Amino acid sequence: MATLDARPIIAAGEEPFDQIMASVASLKDNEELVILAPFEPVPLEGLLSSQGFSYDAVAIDNGDWQVTFRR
Repeated sequence: MATLDARPIIAAGEEPFDQIMASVASLKDNEELVILAPFEPVPLEGLLSSQGFSYDAVAIDNGDWQVTFRR
């Protein structure tokens, strides 16, 4: 399982999209990617769904979200 915590990237005023897509590209078969974000990343869920991923999104502490993507 790979994990990317996008919260500090977003808090610094940066966009984590390139790092997320690099993580997606490096996934092995049947490996999951967990994204931690300060909001539910609905556009990302749609994008990766169109690329054959399923996902589970769960609200966690302080309004943050954990989204697990699987191919």
